[in-house]
This record gives sequence, structure tokens and C-alpha cells, in this order.
Amino acid sequence: MRESLRQGRAVVIACLALALGLPAVPALASPAGPIVQAWPPDAIPGSYLVTLKTGPSPAAEARSLAAEYGGQVTRTYDAALRGFAGRMTEAQARRLAADPAVASVEPDGLAHATETQNDPTWGLDRVDQKDLPLDKKYDYANKGDGATVYVLDTGTDYRQSEFGGRASSGYDFVDNDSDASDCHGHGTHVAGTVGSTTYGVAKGVKIVAVRVLGCNSSAPWSTVVSGIDWVTKNAKKPAVLTMSIGGGATSTVDQAVQGAVRAGITVTVAAGNEGQDACNVSPARTPEAVTVAASDIQDKRSIFNSSQSSNYGTCTDLFGPGSNITSTRNGGGTQQMSGTSMATPHVAGAAALYLTANPSATPEQVTKVLLDNATPGKISDPKGSPNKLLYTGFLGGGTPSCAGGTSTDDVAVPDAGEAVGSTVTIGSCDAKGTSGTSVAVAIKHPYTGDLKIDLVTPSGKVVNLKQAGGESTVDLSKTYTVDTSGENRSGDWKLRVQDVYRFDTGVLDSFGLTF
Repeated sequence: MRESLRQGRAVVIACLALALGLPAVPALASPAGPIVQAWPPDAIPGSYLVTLKTGPSPAAEARSLAAEYGGQVTRTYDAALRGFAGRMTEAQARRLAADPAVASVEPDGLAHATETQNDPTWGLDRVDQKDLPLDKKYDYANKGDGATVYVLDTGTDYRQSEFGGRASSGYDFVDNDSDASDCHGHGTHVAGTVGSTTYGVAKGVKIVAVRVLGCNSSAPWSTVVSGIDWVTKNAKKPAVLTMSIGGGATSTVDQAVQGAVRAGITVTVAAGNEGQDACNVSPARTPEAVTVAASDIQDKRSIFNSSQSSNYGTCTDLFGPGSNITSTRNGGGTQQMSGTSMATPHVAGAAALYLTANPSATPEQVTKVLLDNATPGKISDPKGSPNKLLYTGFLGGGTPSCAGGTSTDDVAVPDAGEAVGSTVTIGSCDAKGTSGTSVAVAIKHPYTGDLKIDLVTPSGKVVNLKQAGGESTVDLSKTYTVDTSGENRSGDWKLRVQDVYRFDTGVLDSFGLTF
């Protein structure tokens, strides 16, 4: 009788449990999956990067998974990779990682610019020749005007005259708007080395700013992946994506870079400035990207200060000029910066030059050409890196170019003295000038109203660029447009500068000519 009562009571309890929607037996906990790279030092608490396997729309799948496991979707990716970023607890992330639709879950971390600021431009002078000493000129076979370089960075001061109307805003993933203006300066400097009229490797390239780093030059990796994803979807080819960005190793970022390369975009990335093996750094460790270490004016691996030097090792591909590089300043003028951030845009510009001449080249072909033609055996202390230094002279045979040239000789401008000058020599070239020739001038002077500036053509014709007097600024960095269509390009083109008033002296920093 007692056994019968006990059984009856059990049946009643089970029925009540079912009626109340309660489990009649103890519930099983949801399975947990692994968190990749758990936990890096720069991890952002509660923020995760999720990579999905094949399936429906990543946006729809992200919403469905968030509804099932909890959390909030903050960004979705559907071009460079399939996935999303989200806010969630560690427990929610581990349950999500076990879902069969999920390829990986890893903590979001901080990406940062890879420059070290210091206090001319010798980098351009170095990459067009095999050996030292520098010859004080930069020859180039074309201007890169057939390619577009997307600069993932702190934004770019894309309206300034050094870019000649060739720079534009892509998207700002920090403020989530269409104005990718710079509020730090790093991105403007990088863009200037890629393609400014005076300081750029590719002086006619189109530049698109994609802002993924904040005013403090850092941001979550999830923001950076959004930028890579946007470029992968929107790039006008032939295209180069340059990333002077680094941080802890993250497989999601590496996969995004790989996705961009698969989409036909050549990607250049900075090796980093921690003085460590670049294989520990993303995106530097990504094999599909061109990973750039930094060298100095003496062809040594760059040492920036007592605690920072160029990363190195088998994950790097080549060296580029990276110490004390002069380029464009946010808001106008120039500044010097050092870092693998400065070396990387030299390579991006070289890629643009090659793509202009070979617009159907694949990223693999671009990489191979740049590495095969790099100058071997020049870098001292490479620390296990491939001992190759960027060389652009093979483009067009390395002969003096019809496209123009740059002189970086520092010429003292005396106080109220005789005119001084700098010369760009164009070698054997049968072509005439153009109606829109660009003449880029950079002068350091405390009162530029004192200066008269002329261009003297090979035939001796004098073209006045600036009269003395009128509005004055501290220093001058300006590009003038001149009609040279009546002149032969071959010969010596001279910039003549005269200080016509007393009390100030200056220095002619550089003079560039682009037909």
C-alpha cells in the first residue's frame, strides 16, 4: 500500500511539473565551446568577435544566435569574412562557441597605429636606387594614377592641396558617418607617403580614407574588421589596402585580411614596433599580406628609441624606409614620423605604380614582383627577416622618368640675398609638357611673405609662382599648377627662391615636378 501511494505521489508530481512547464528531470546545461586566444592582454571585457561557417545572411544569423544565447550584435561582416561582433558575457560566448553554425569566437582587442613620432624626404630617394649613397633625386616611371589605395587609419586630411583633389572619404567606422577626416595625424602622414604630390611614392594615385582608429590612434579590432569588410565590398580595382595598424594576434583580423586578398585587393601591413617577432602580431603575421619592416637612412633595421624598434622575423616580407620620414601633416604643412607605419605606405605606393602599368595583376603577382625586385643583402641586423629592401627602379627599367621628379636637397635661403635654387633633371624624353603640370614646393621660413618663387624651364623661360608681399605664413607647402605644354620635358627644371626683405632666413626643403 505504501509503495502504491509512493508511486501515485510521483505521478502527481510529474504531472504538475509538466503542467507548470517545469522539467520533470534535472535540466542539462548548454554545452560550452572554446574561446580562441583567451585572454590576450589587450582584450576588451564583454566584447567578442564571432566567425560564422557557411549559411544564410550573416546579419540574420547573428540576430538569431544573439536571441538564442543572449548578447547584443554591434557589427556584422559579410565580405572579407562572415561573422559579427557583439557584447556578451563569457558564459554566453562559450555557449555560442559550441553552436554548429559558429566557426570561432575570440575576445575583441585593441588595435593601434604603429608609428613612433620623431623630429627629409630620404625615403623616396632610397627606394629608386640599389645602393647608397643617396643621389638626391627620386625617379618614377608613372604616377600611380591607374590605381586606388585605401588607407585604413585615423582618417585623412583629404581636402588639403598636397593630394590635388585625388583623395576622398570612404567611411568613418569610429563615428559611423561618411566623413573620414583625421583628428590625430597618423593617417594623413601615411596617406602622404602613399600619394601626396611632394612626399608620395605614387604622385597621381587616388586615395580613399577609411577611418577605423580614434583620435588616440587606437580602436577595437571589431572596428578595424568593419573597415576591411567595407573595402572588400567597395574597392574600385586595381586596388591596394594599406594598414599601418597592429596589435595582439587575432585570427579574426587575419581572416579578414585573407578575405580582402581573395577578393583581388593587394594588402600591405606594418610589421610593428615592439622589437619582437612579427609572427606574434596581427595583421603582420598574415601570409597573404605584404608585411613591411622598417629601415633607417643607413640601411639598418630601424631603432626608434630605447624601447621600440622594428619587428622582424620570418613573417616579414621586406624592409622599407621608416625612420624620420617627412610627409603631410593634418591641417597642412609637414611633419616627421618614424615607425613601420611609415615604411608600409612606401610599399603601398610601389604596388600602385605596378598596378597602374599592370592593372590585371593579382595580389599574388604584385607581391611576387615587389619581392623579386627588392634589393637583397642591404639591411644590417635583419634578425632573421628576409634581407630585402624595397626598390621601385625596375618599374620602367629604372631610367629617368618622363613623369617628373623630386629634389630633396636642403638649400639655404639667405636673408635679403641672391636667389637660390634646386634642380630636377628629366632624362631622355621626347614628350612635351602638359597644361596642368604640378609644381610642389616646400620651404621652411618664419615669414613666407618675404619670398619670391619662380620656375625656370629647360629653355630658360621664367614662370612666376609667387610674388613677395601679401599674406604670410610660417613655412610654405604648396602645389602650383603651370602650363608647360610648350616645353620639352627633357632637361633641367629649376626652382628659384629669393628672400627680398630683411630679418629672416629659411631653407628650401623640396621641389617636385609632375607632368
